[in-house]
Amino acid sequence: MPTSDESINLEYAERSILTASQFERIGGMVDALLDSNPFYRKKLSDSGIGSSKDVTTESWTQLPYTTKSELSDDQIAHPPFGTNLTYSIEQYHRVHQTSGTTGQALRWLDDETGWAWFTGGWVSVYRGAGLTEADRVFFAFGFGPFIGFWSAFDACREIGAMAIPGGTMDSAQRLRAILDNEATVLCCTPTYALRLAEVAESEGIDLAASSVRVTIHGGEPGAGLPATRARIESAWGATCYDHAGATEVGPWSFECDRREGLHLNEGAFLFEVVDPDTDAPAEEGELVITNLGRVGSPVIRYRTGDRVCLHPGTCACGRTFRRLDGGVIGRLDDVLIVRGVNVYPSAIENAIRACDGVGEFAVDVFRRGTMDDIEIRVEAEASNAGSVCEEVGRRLRDALALRADVRAVSPGSLPRYELKARRVNDHRGSV
Repeated sequence: MPTSDESINLEYAERSILTASQFERIGGMVDALLDSNPFYRKKLSDSGIGSSKDVTTESWTQLPYTTKSELSDDQIAHPPFGTNLTYSIEQYHRVHQTSGTTGQALRWLDDETGWAWFTGGWVSVYRGAGLTEADRVFFAFGFGPFIGFWSAFDACREIGAMAIPGGTMDSAQRLRAILDNEATVLCCTPTYALRLAEVAESEGIDLAASSVRVTIHGGEPGAGLPATRARIESAWGATCYDHAGATEVGPWSFECDRREGLHLNEGAFLFEVVDPDTDAPAEEGELVITNLGRVGSPVIRYRTGDRVCLHPGTCACGRTFRRLDGGVIGRLDDVLIVRGVNVYPSAIENAIRACDGVGEFAVDVFRRGTMDDIEIRVEAEASNAGSVCEEVGRRLRDALALRADVRAVSPGSLPRYELKARRVNDHRGSV
């Protein structure tokens, strides 16, 4: 990342200044990769790039994309870390890995400079949410190999805030730690924020009366969905902020205090949005990212698999960084095609979360004969199960033109999640 002052200045810079800054850093990175990164040396050389002088705003879009499967294949062929390493192995001091929810887990190494750059992305998230050295941030998750937890934790030091680890605590213990330490910020997935609220209710804890004033979420689209965000804010009596990132890319976005879409962190990344079928530039399509400060383990023109929509206007906060409407719409490989209708799980969640009386939910898709059927189980009290199911069905029809068989199940009977929720089960491929 640029230094703190440089980063802030870039957030408000004219587009020409921002583009010049991005390509200046790309130039330095390309020379380093050509010199000593086997993975990208080949990709760049095969594209006719012999030095940074060959990279311009015009030639950039001729460079090949990088895909997750390509990186995975490289690690399989060159275990354990692959060839996308610019320095000798002795210079790397951190190893993390992806969650593995969309395929084989990738291992990712960072040197000291790259790690400082990575945590700088979280500093932007914190700054956007208005955190200061007076805050106490509670991290409600176990600290495994997933990079987001560690980078968010380390970034607290950069802003001078107190970092409180949740570690191996269960939900009740975490709630008690939040209250006992008078935490002012909660960091977790949106699903787990709702789970903590559920446990708090059963324990007779009034979260809205606690000292938590801000909640920050990632790992899944929920915090960017109006209905899910409203539930979190109501339960916690706090302001909910979304962000998005990835192990192999970095924390590439943040929300400002206006909360009218995710800001792309263009001071630290180069972004493109392309039609996933034609690769042509698009306002809505697949997000492609190049990180600009992680030279030791970079990605160039990385196809994230995330579907996004660029916001057409500028933000009232004054930042010139572009924004995404509604954050990440969903993953391209998660879209459900049901009776010819394309539906993202996040859209289903937004419709269901808008219904009062629904706890957790689960979605199952089946192929019966020549027809696709979608079944939705919602947790609801027996006393109002019928009206809840009716409302869920109506909202799905109105919002998504989707007809589903909705049935109620007992409260507490569906799985709970601490990390990324897995609520959708598509059984059509197993027949």
